Amino acid sequence: MFDESFVRAARIQEYSARERLDGAARAVRVRHGLPRILARQAVALALLLVLAFGFAIYMGVRHPYHADTAGPTPTLQVSVIPLVPSGTVPAVAAADPFAGSPADRYRVGEAGINFDAAERVGDFAESEVMQAYATIKDYISESALDPKAVTGGDVGAVRNLLDPGQLDQFEASVTRPTSDGSHEATGWLVRFDPAEHLRLVGGGNGVRVDGGLKSIGTSGSALVITADHTFVYALRGPGTTDTPISLFTVRRHLQFRFSHLDLEQRHIQVVDAEVAAGPLSCGSAAGYFRPILAGGRATGTVTGVNPYEQDGPVGPDCAPLGSKDGPAPWPSVAAGPSAGASTAPGTAGTSTAPGTAGTGRPSAGTSTAPGTGAPAGTGATATPTPGRAQATGLTPPQQRAPASHPAL
Repeated sequence: MFDESFVRAARIQEYSARERLDGAARAVRVRHGLPRILARQAVALALLLVLAFGFAIYMGVRHPYHADTAGPTPTLQVSVIPLVPSGTVPAVAAADPFAGSPADRYRVGEAGINFDAAERVGDFAESEVMQAYATIKDYISESALDPKAVTGGDVGAVRNLLDPGQLDQFEASVTRPTSDGSHEATGWLVRFDPAEHLRLVGGGNGVRVDGGLKSIGTSGSALVITADHTFVYALRGPGTTDTPISLFTVRRHLQFRFSHLDLEQRHIQVVDAEVAAGPLSCGSAAGYFRPILAGGRATGTVTGVNPYEQDGPVGPDCAPLGSKDGPAPWPSVAAGPSAGASTAPGTAGTSTAPGTAGTGRPSAGTSTAPGTGAPAGTGATATPTPGRAQATGLTPPQQRAPASHPAL
Protein backbone atom coordinates (compact mmCIF):
# COMPACT_ATOMS: atom_id res chain seq x y z
CA MET A 1 0.00 0.00 0.00
CA PHE A 2 0.96 3.49 -0.59
CA ASP A 3 1.51 5.43 2.54
CA GLU A 4 0.34 8.94 3.02
CA SER A 5 3.70 10.48 2.10
CA PHE A 6 3.67 8.78 -1.31
CA VAL A 7 0.19 9.97 -2.05
CA ARG A 8 1.05 13.50 -1.17
CA ALA A 9 4.15 13.43 -3.33
CA ALA A 10 2.09 12.29 -6.32
CA ARG A 11 -0.60 14.89 -5.85
CA ILE A 12 -1.85 16.35 -9.10
CA GLN A 13 -1.52 20.06 -9.20
CA GLU A 14 -3.78 21.85 -11.62
CA TYR A 15 -2.06 24.48 -13.76
CA SER A 16 -3.42 27.96 -14.01
CA ALA A 17 -5.11 29.15 -17.16
CA ARG A 18 -1.96 31.01 -18.34
CA GLU A 19 0.20 27.97 -17.66
CA ARG A 20 -2.19 25.79 -19.62
CA LEU A 21 -2.10 28.21 -22.57
CA ASP A 22 1.70 28.40 -22.53
CA GLY A 23 2.05 24.68 -22.41
CA ALA A 24 -0.29 24.15 -25.36
CA ALA A 25 1.51 26.59 -27.65
CA ARG A 26 3.42 25.01 -30.55
CA ALA A 27 7.18 25.21 -30.59
CA VAL A 28 8.59 27.79 -33.02
CA ARG A 29 11.53 26.76 -35.23
CA VAL A 30 13.93 29.47 -36.28
CA ARG A 31 14.41 29.38 -40.08
CA HIS A 32 17.35 30.79 -42.02
CA GLY A 33 16.39 32.15 -45.54
CA LEU A 34 19.84 32.15 -47.23
CA PRO A 35 20.18 28.42 -48.04
CA ARG A 36 16.80 28.31 -49.82
CA ILE A 37 17.64 31.39 -51.96
CA LEU A 38 20.95 29.84 -52.94
CA ALA A 39 19.25 26.63 -53.92
CA ARG A 40 16.80 28.43 -56.18
CA GLN A 41 19.61 30.38 -57.85
CA ALA A 42 21.55 27.19 -58.46
CA VAL A 43 18.54 25.60 -60.15
CA ALA A 44 18.01 28.69 -62.32
CA LEU A 45 21.69 28.78 -63.32
CA ALA A 46 21.68 25.12 -64.25
CA LEU A 47 18.57 25.61 -66.36
CA LEU A 48 20.15 28.62 -68.10
CA LEU A 49 23.28 26.63 -68.92
CA VAL A 50 21.22 23.82 -70.39
CA LEU A 51 19.27 26.27 -72.57
CA ALA A 52 22.44 28.02 -73.75
CA PHE A 53 24.09 24.72 -74.63
CA GLY A 54 21.04 23.58 -76.55
CA PHE A 55 20.82 26.89 -78.43
CA ALA A 56 24.49 26.66 -79.40
CA ILE A 57 23.94 23.18 -80.83
CA TYR A 58 20.87 24.38 -82.74
CA MET A 59 22.67 27.36 -84.24
CA GLY A 60 25.62 25.22 -85.23
CA VAL A 61 23.31 23.00 -87.26
CA ARG A 62 20.84 25.55 -88.61
CA HIS A 63 22.79 28.80 -89.06
CA PRO A 64 23.00 29.73 -92.79
CA TYR A 65 26.67 30.73 -92.67
CA HIS A 66 29.30 28.07 -92.47
CA ALA A 67 32.86 27.86 -91.32
CA ASP A 68 35.19 29.62 -93.74
CA THR A 69 36.84 26.63 -95.38
CA ALA A 70 37.40 28.18 -98.82
CA GLY A 71 41.16 28.10 -98.32
CA PRO A 72 43.72 30.88 -98.71
CA THR A 73 42.81 33.99 -100.66
CA PRO A 74 44.12 33.68 -104.24
CA THR A 75 46.33 36.24 -105.95
CA LEU A 76 44.72 38.34 -108.66
CA GLN A 77 45.97 37.45 -112.14
CA VAL A 78 45.90 40.42 -114.52
CA SER A 79 46.25 41.04 -118.23
CA VAL A 80 45.91 44.56 -119.64
CA ILE A 81 46.10 45.05 -123.42
CA PRO A 82 46.28 48.60 -124.83
CA LEU A 83 44.28 48.97 -128.05
CA VAL A 84 46.17 51.12 -130.56
CA PRO A 85 44.39 53.17 -133.26
CA SER A 86 45.86 53.29 -136.74
CA GLY A 87 45.03 56.91 -137.43
CA THR A 88 43.90 60.13 -135.81
CA VAL A 89 41.38 59.81 -132.99
CA PRO A 90 38.22 61.65 -134.08
CA ALA A 91 36.23 64.10 -132.01
CA VAL A 92 32.58 63.40 -131.24
CA ALA A 93 29.64 65.77 -130.88
CA ALA A 94 29.39 67.41 -127.48
CA ALA A 95 25.58 67.32 -127.59
CA ASP A 96 25.47 63.53 -128.07
CA PRO A 97 28.94 61.96 -127.77
CA PHE A 98 27.74 58.38 -128.27
CA ALA A 99 25.64 58.96 -131.39
CA GLY A 100 26.54 56.59 -134.21
CA SER A 101 28.62 54.30 -132.00
CA PRO A 102 27.70 50.89 -130.54
CA ALA A 103 27.53 52.61 -127.15
CA ASP A 104 24.52 54.61 -128.33
CA ARG A 105 22.33 51.64 -127.34
CA TYR A 106 24.12 50.85 -124.09
CA ARG A 107 22.60 51.69 -120.74
CA VAL A 108 23.74 54.64 -118.68
CA GLY A 109 25.93 54.07 -115.62
CA GLU A 110 24.74 51.54 -113.03
CA ALA A 111 21.66 50.74 -115.11
CA GLY A 112 23.97 48.70 -117.33
CA ILE A 113 25.10 46.43 -114.48
CA ASN A 114 22.41 43.77 -114.19
CA PHE A 115 22.25 40.09 -113.35
CA ASP A 116 19.70 37.32 -113.69
CA ALA A 117 17.52 36.29 -110.76
CA ALA A 118 19.48 34.62 -107.96
CA GLU A 119 19.16 30.89 -107.39
CA ARG A 120 20.81 28.49 -104.99
CA VAL A 121 24.24 27.35 -106.22
CA GLY A 122 25.80 24.35 -104.50
CA ASP A 123 26.20 25.09 -100.82
CA PHE A 124 25.30 28.76 -101.30
CA ALA A 125 21.72 29.77 -100.54
CA GLU A 126 19.70 32.03 -102.82
CA SER A 127 20.15 34.90 -100.36
CA GLU A 128 23.93 34.45 -100.47
CA VAL A 129 23.97 34.48 -104.28
CA MET A 130 21.88 37.65 -104.22
CA GLN A 131 24.39 39.19 -101.81
CA ALA A 132 27.22 38.19 -104.16
CA TYR A 133 25.46 39.94 -107.06
CA ALA A 134 24.96 43.08 -105.00
CA THR A 135 28.63 43.12 -103.95
CA ILE A 136 29.78 42.63 -107.54
CA LYS A 137 27.60 45.52 -108.65
CA ASP A 138 29.06 47.70 -105.90
CA TYR A 139 32.59 46.73 -106.89
CA ILE A 140 32.06 47.38 -110.61
CA SER A 141 30.38 50.69 -109.88
CA GLU A 142 33.09 51.88 -107.48
CA SER A 143 35.94 50.72 -109.72
CA ALA A 144 34.67 51.87 -113.12
CA LEU A 145 31.94 54.50 -112.72
CA ASP A 146 32.73 56.65 -109.70
CA PRO A 147 34.52 59.81 -110.90
CA LYS A 148 36.47 59.96 -107.63
CA ALA A 149 38.19 56.70 -108.59
CA VAL A 150 38.18 57.01 -112.39
CA THR A 151 39.67 60.50 -112.67
CA GLY A 152 40.45 61.53 -109.09
CA GLY A 153 42.74 58.73 -107.95
CA ASP A 154 40.63 57.80 -104.89
CA VAL A 155 40.82 54.03 -104.30
CA GLY A 156 39.28 53.93 -100.81
CA ALA A 157 35.85 52.64 -101.83
CA VAL A 158 37.39 49.80 -103.86
CA ARG A 159 39.76 48.90 -101.04
CA ASN A 160 36.91 48.65 -98.54
CA LEU A 161 35.17 45.97 -100.61
CA LEU A 162 38.17 43.67 -100.97
CA ASP A 163 38.80 40.54 -98.96
CA PRO A 164 41.47 41.32 -96.32
CA GLY A 165 43.69 38.66 -97.87
CA GLN A 166 44.04 40.75 -101.05
CA LEU A 167 44.76 44.12 -99.45
CA ASP A 168 48.56 43.81 -99.57
CA GLN A 169 48.48 42.98 -103.29
CA PHE A 170 46.05 45.82 -103.94
CA GLU A 171 48.18 48.36 -102.07
CA ALA A 172 51.29 47.27 -103.96
CA SER A 173 49.41 47.53 -107.25
CA VAL A 174 48.17 51.09 -106.75
CA THR A 175 51.36 52.44 -105.16
CA ARG A 176 54.01 50.50 -107.14
CA PRO A 177 52.28 49.22 -110.30
CA THR A 178 54.27 46.92 -112.56
CA SER A 179 53.44 44.90 -115.66
CA ASP A 180 54.08 41.51 -114.08
CA GLY A 181 50.62 39.96 -114.41
CA SER A 182 49.58 40.57 -110.83
CA HIS A 183 50.39 44.17 -109.87
CA GLU A 184 48.68 46.25 -112.57
CA ALA A 185 46.47 48.85 -110.92
CA THR A 186 44.33 48.96 -114.07
CA GLY A 187 43.40 45.34 -113.46
CA TRP A 188 41.66 46.37 -110.23
CA LEU A 189 39.94 49.50 -111.48
CA VAL A 190 39.59 51.89 -114.40
CA ARG A 191 41.59 55.00 -113.67
CA PHE A 192 43.03 57.87 -115.66
CA ASP A 193 46.09 59.78 -114.54
CA PRO A 194 44.87 62.68 -112.33
CA ALA A 195 47.84 64.72 -113.58
CA GLU A 196 46.24 64.85 -117.04
CA HIS A 197 43.09 66.54 -115.67
CA LEU A 198 40.69 64.58 -117.82
CA ARG A 199 36.99 65.20 -117.39
CA LEU A 200 34.11 62.77 -117.76
CA VAL A 201 31.37 64.38 -119.83
CA GLY A 202 28.27 63.86 -117.72
CA GLY A 203 30.24 62.47 -114.77
CA GLY A 204 29.58 58.91 -113.65
CA ASN A 205 26.13 59.03 -115.23
CA GLY A 206 27.67 59.77 -118.60
CA VAL A 207 29.45 56.41 -118.88
CA ARG A 208 27.71 53.89 -121.13
CA VAL A 209 27.78 50.26 -119.96
CA ASP A 210 26.89 46.93 -121.54
CA GLY A 211 27.44 43.34 -120.49
CA GLY A 212 26.42 40.99 -117.74
CA LEU A 213 26.93 37.68 -116.00
CA LYS A 214 28.87 35.06 -117.96
CA SER A 215 29.07 32.13 -115.56
CA ILE A 216 28.40 31.12 -111.98
CA GLY A 217 29.41 28.00 -110.10
CA THR A 218 31.45 26.68 -107.22
CA SER A 219 35.09 25.77 -106.86
CA GLY A 220 35.70 23.77 -103.74
CA SER A 221 33.81 25.61 -101.02
CA ALA A 222 33.87 28.98 -102.83
CA LEU A 223 31.31 30.67 -105.06
CA VAL A 224 32.84 31.77 -108.38
CA ILE A 225 31.14 34.31 -110.66
CA THR A 226 32.41 35.74 -113.96
CA ALA A 227 31.17 39.07 -115.32
CA ASP A 228 31.97 40.75 -118.63
CA HIS A 229 31.25 44.44 -119.24
CA THR A 230 32.21 47.12 -121.73
CA PHE A 231 32.46 50.74 -120.55
CA VAL A 232 32.52 53.70 -122.92
CA TYR A 233 33.68 57.05 -121.54
CA ALA A 234 33.23 60.45 -123.16
CA LEU A 235 36.42 62.31 -122.26
CA ARG A 236 37.37 65.95 -122.53
CA GLY A 237 40.94 67.04 -121.98
CA PRO A 238 42.04 70.05 -119.95
CA GLY A 239 40.88 73.39 -121.22
CA THR A 240 37.56 75.07 -121.84
CA THR A 241 34.16 73.67 -122.65
CA ASP A 242 35.12 73.99 -126.31
CA THR A 243 37.84 71.36 -125.92
CA PRO A 244 36.99 68.43 -128.25
CA ILE A 245 35.50 65.25 -126.81
CA SER A 246 36.58 61.73 -127.72
CA LEU A 247 35.50 58.26 -126.64
CA PHE A 248 37.51 55.76 -124.64
CA THR A 249 36.42 52.13 -124.36
CA VAL A 250 37.35 49.57 -121.71
CA ARG A 251 36.41 45.90 -121.76
CA ARG A 252 36.68 44.16 -118.38
CA HIS A 253 36.33 40.39 -118.08
CA LEU A 254 36.45 39.79 -114.32
CA GLN A 255 36.22 36.65 -112.22
CA PHE A 256 35.14 36.96 -108.59
CA ARG A 257 35.34 34.51 -105.72
CA PHE A 258 33.36 34.45 -102.47
CA SER A 259 33.59 32.42 -99.29
CA HIS A 260 30.64 32.28 -96.89
CA LEU A 261 32.55 34.66 -94.63
CA ASP A 262 33.08 37.11 -97.52
CA LEU A 263 29.33 37.23 -98.09
CA GLU A 264 28.65 37.73 -94.41
CA GLN A 265 31.13 40.63 -94.26
CA ARG A 266 30.32 42.03 -97.74
CA HIS A 267 33.80 41.42 -99.12
CA ILE A 268 34.89 40.29 -102.56
CA GLN A 269 37.89 38.46 -104.02
CA VAL A 270 38.96 39.50 -107.52
CA VAL A 271 40.86 36.51 -108.88
CA ASP A 272 41.19 37.21 -112.61
CA ALA A 273 41.03 40.42 -114.65
CA GLU A 274 41.38 40.58 -118.42
CA VAL A 275 41.23 44.14 -119.69
CA ALA A 276 41.42 45.68 -123.15
CA ALA A 277 41.29 49.48 -123.43
CA GLY A 278 41.79 52.13 -126.08
CA PRO A 279 42.65 54.28 -127.85
CA LEU A 280 46.09 54.03 -126.23
CA SER A 281 49.66 54.02 -127.42
CA CYS A 282 51.45 50.71 -127.23
CA GLY A 283 53.22 50.57 -123.90
CA SER A 284 52.68 49.94 -120.25
CA ALA A 285 49.22 50.71 -118.89
CA ALA A 286 49.88 49.20 -115.48
CA GLY A 287 49.43 52.33 -113.38
CA TYR A 288 46.98 54.50 -115.31
CA PHE A 289 45.23 54.70 -118.64
CA ARG A 290 46.53 57.68 -120.64
CA PRO A 291 44.05 57.97 -123.51
CA ILE A 292 44.83 59.41 -126.90
CA LEU A 293 42.41 62.31 -127.07
CA ALA A 294 40.63 63.84 -130.06
CA GLY A 295 43.09 64.82 -132.78
CA GLY A 296 45.90 62.70 -131.37
CA ARG A 297 47.72 59.74 -132.86
CA ALA A 298 49.42 56.73 -131.31
CA THR A 299 53.16 56.83 -130.84
CA GLY A 300 55.17 53.81 -131.85
CA THR A 301 53.87 50.76 -133.68
CA VAL A 302 52.08 47.57 -132.80
CA THR A 303 54.81 44.97 -132.61
CA GLY A 304 54.41 41.33 -133.43
CA VAL A 305 54.98 38.27 -131.27
CA ASN A 306 57.97 36.02 -131.84
CA PRO A 307 56.96 32.47 -130.83
CA TYR A 308 60.64 31.49 -130.61
CA GLU A 309 61.34 34.09 -127.92
CA GLN A 310 60.72 32.63 -124.48
CA ASP A 311 61.98 35.51 -122.35
CA GLY A 312 58.90 37.68 -122.87
CA PRO A 313 55.16 37.10 -122.47
CA VAL A 314 53.33 34.68 -124.72
CA GLY A 315 50.82 37.26 -125.95
CA PRO A 316 51.27 40.75 -127.39
CA ASP A 317 51.89 43.86 -125.32
CA CYS A 318 49.17 45.64 -127.30
CA ALA A 319 46.76 45.09 -130.16
CA PRO A 320 45.26 47.17 -132.96
CA LEU A 321 42.00 48.93 -132.18
CA GLY A 322 39.27 47.72 -134.52
CA SER A 323 35.63 48.59 -135.03
CA LYS A 324 32.33 46.94 -135.76
CA ASP A 325 30.82 47.12 -139.23
CA GLY A 326 29.37 50.53 -139.94
CA PRO A 327 30.10 53.94 -138.44
CA ALA A 328 32.36 54.02 -135.41
CA PRO A 329 33.55 56.90 -133.24
CA TRP A 330 37.14 55.71 -133.40
CA PRO A 331 39.40 54.99 -136.37
CA SER A 332 39.30 51.52 -137.78
CA VAL A 333 42.48 49.52 -138.13
CA ALA A 334 43.86 49.81 -141.64
CA ALA A 335 47.07 47.91 -142.21
CA GLY A 336 46.98 48.08 -145.99
CA PRO A 337 44.89 45.50 -147.83
CA SER A 338 46.68 42.83 -149.76
CA ALA A 339 46.12 42.32 -153.42
CA GLY A 340 42.62 41.24 -154.25
CA ALA A 341 41.33 41.73 -150.74
CA SER A 342 37.95 43.38 -150.43
CA THR A 343 37.23 45.67 -147.52
CA ALA A 344 34.04 46.53 -145.72
CA PRO A 345 33.35 50.22 -145.12
CA GLY A 346 34.73 51.43 -141.84
CA THR A 347 36.68 48.26 -141.12
CA ALA A 348 40.23 47.08 -141.58
CA GLY A 349 41.02 46.05 -145.08
CA THR A 350 43.18 43.24 -143.78
CA SER A 351 43.43 41.15 -140.70
CA THR A 352 47.01 41.92 -139.78
CA ALA A 353 48.56 45.15 -138.63
CA PRO A 354 52.17 45.94 -139.47
CA GLY A 355 54.48 43.60 -137.66
CA THR A 356 51.78 41.22 -136.52
CA ALA A 357 52.27 38.43 -139.02
CA GLY A 358 51.97 35.01 -137.52
CA THR A 359 49.76 36.06 -134.63
CA GLY A 360 46.77 34.12 -135.84
CA ARG A 361 44.55 37.04 -136.89
CA PRO A 362 41.87 36.54 -139.57
CA SER A 363 42.68 36.71 -143.24
CA ALA A 364 42.20 39.79 -145.39
CA GLY A 365 38.71 41.01 -146.02
CA THR A 366 37.34 39.69 -142.73
CA SER A 367 35.65 42.27 -140.52
CA THR A 368 36.97 42.38 -137.01
CA ALA A 369 35.38 43.07 -133.66
CA PRO A 370 36.70 45.97 -131.57
CA GLY A 371 40.00 45.38 -129.92
CA THR A 372 40.63 41.91 -131.32
CA GLY A 373 41.48 40.09 -134.46
CA ALA A 374 38.55 37.71 -134.08
CA PRO A 375 35.96 37.76 -136.85
CA ALA A 376 32.89 39.69 -135.78
CA GLY A 377 30.00 37.53 -134.70
CA THR A 378 31.99 34.29 -134.63
CA GLY A 379 32.50 34.19 -130.89
CA ALA A 380 36.23 33.59 -131.30
CA THR A 381 38.50 34.53 -128.48
CA ALA A 382 40.91 37.43 -128.62
CA THR A 383 44.61 37.58 -129.03
CA PRO A 384 46.32 35.74 -126.15
CA THR A 385 46.90 37.90 -123.13
CA PRO A 386 50.35 38.65 -121.73
CA GLY A 387 51.87 35.92 -119.64
CA ARG A 388 49.18 33.34 -120.45
CA ALA A 389 48.98 30.47 -122.86
CA GLN A 390 45.34 31.25 -123.57
CA ALA A 391 42.96 34.14 -123.03
CA THR A 392 39.23 34.37 -122.77
CA GLY A 393 37.45 36.70 -125.15
CA LEU A 394 38.34 40.35 -125.19
CA THR A 395 35.82 41.21 -127.88
CA PRO A 396 33.29 43.83 -126.72
CA PRO A 397 29.80 42.32 -126.40
CA GLN A 398 27.75 42.30 -129.57
CA GLN A 399 25.48 45.29 -130.01
CA ARG A 400 22.03 44.43 -128.71
CA ALA A 401 18.92 45.95 -127.27
CA PRO A 402 19.07 46.99 -123.60
CA ALA A 403 18.84 44.05 -121.25
CA SER A 404 15.58 43.43 -119.43
CA HIS A 405 17.15 41.91 -116.33
CA PRO A 406 15.95 43.52 -113.11
CA ALA A 407 18.41 45.98 -111.64
CA LEU A 408 19.85 45.12 -108.25
